[in-house]
Amino acid sequence: MGQYILAHDLGTSGNKATLFSTSGKLIGSQTEPYDVHYFNNTWAEQDADDWWNAVCASTKKLIRTSGIHPEEIRVISFSGQMMGCLCVDRQGNPLRKSIIWADQRSVRQSAQIEEHISQKDFYHIVGHRNTSSYGVQKLMWVRDNEPELYEQTYKVLNAKDYIVFRLTNQFYTEYSDANSMGCFDLCNLKWSEELISYAGIDGDKLPELKPSTYVAGGVTKEAALATGLTPGTPVVLGGGDGVTANVGTGSVRPGKTYSCMGTSAWITTTTEKPIFDEEMRTVTWAHVIPGLYAPNGTMQTAGGAYSWLKNTVCKMEAYDAKLHGKSPYDYMNEQIARSPAGANGIIFLPYLLGERAPRWDINAKGAFLGLKSENTRGDLLRSVLEGVTMNLDIILNILRTQVDIDEITVIGGGAKGDVWRQIMADVYNTRILVPTLLEEGGSMGAAVTGGVGAGIYKDFDAVEKFLEINSIQEPEPKAVETYARVKEVFDECYFALKDVFPKLGTL
Repeated sequence: MGQYILAHDLGTSGNKATLFSTSGKLIGSQTEPYDVHYFNNTWAEQDADDWWNAVCASTKKLIRTSGIHPEEIRVISFSGQMMGCLCVDRQGNPLRKSIIWADQRSVRQSAQIEEHISQKDFYHIVGHRNTSSYGVQKLMWVRDNEPELYEQTYKVLNAKDYIVFRLTNQFYTEYSDANSMGCFDLCNLKWSEELISYAGIDGDKLPELKPSTYVAGGVTKEAALATGLTPGTPVVLGGGDGVTANVGTGSVRPGKTYSCMGTSAWITTTTEKPIFDEEMRTVTWAHVIPGLYAPNGTMQTAGGAYSWLKNTVCKMEAYDAKLHGKSPYDYMNEQIARSPAGANGIIFLPYLLGERAPRWDINAKGAFLGLKSENTRGDLLRSVLEGVTMNLDIILNILRTQVDIDEITVIGGGAKGDVWRQIMADVYNTRILVPTLLEEGGSMGAAVTGGVGAGIYKDFDAVEKFLEINSIQEPEPKAVETYARVKEVFDECYFALKDVFPKLGTL
């Protein structure tokens, strides 16, 4: 009989169930989609029953297609979307749809908190700014707009914590997801009584805190029937998706750093203490590894900017790709490779959806600057990849003020292209490591966390069993020198237009 770990990654668009052997080999995965309900411009909700149904269906399919016996699964663990608000009663029944991370309805509630505490003081408790993105502000909205439902609420949960309840009948959360509630004392790893008081919520509605490696319980008989799992299989809490990826990319010791290049993108490192930036440009998460932290900066539109370029400017490339059975990005990358570092003087500001880190400017807009008659199509395309990377470089340099970073592991769709990876190496002036599995960081991190929690592994260095580096790209000195000059101009371009952006929004 084999021995396996089952990891569930509860994302925004679906749940991915992934099976790993305890030796670190990927056995298989199954994804079950579910919907997001977007309405009222800034509202976004999901049905918690859709999460559970997706977990049940993906688990059954994975067991069937992998050909293993359920009793061979040693432990189940999780990675999940963060910054949500699911209100449940004493029996764990959802009282309404979950208000998810993308929802921005609680602007008034975040302002209520700011009446009592400054942004800076809030930041130094939580490691994050006080905004409508976090869970406690969303719970305040429920209190203010659905008071009867608020009174019925026994606990407020994030996605993975709800699934842990469905499997074990136990209410818990762990430090990384608790950090996404916006009322968590980051340095002391406990709920902040001060912020709970300022928010005016009942602190008893927050779940009990445990480490990410905590075994919440065993799979109940009822849950076993629904999922196909064996009753009694240990369930480990896992972590929030942005932080389990730290583990899955090998960021398990101070200074180990990774970047996820998806629709949005971020750079996250691992430290022994939080990084508090004087301008509050970065945030810090509680790591899933006890005693460590995950300082981070996330930008809004990274791969999203490249996708926008493909869909609007590169229709010809898309047509040719369809004709020849290739990817449009192959044709785009060929042109980018012919353009030199610096894109012959074109600067692209990648703020198509405003910006989080490092600007925190909802009015920021995208822009091409420096266009000349001699510029080529390739220059235009290259400037987009360079603009995204230079924005991330500002985040990286904030982290570098307190930690030495000499290599970055890159995952996500943006890590697939050799051209973009070389731009990253040159802009960051650091070695870029590319794993064989680019889309499994969260799942691998959840699996390792489960393995440590269940006693399969001694510590998180077990990730070395899972993580295989496929290629390494070194910075090219001449390009590094060019980008040092371009980065200064990039920053100047943003600040030159900062006061113009709000006016553009009124046109």
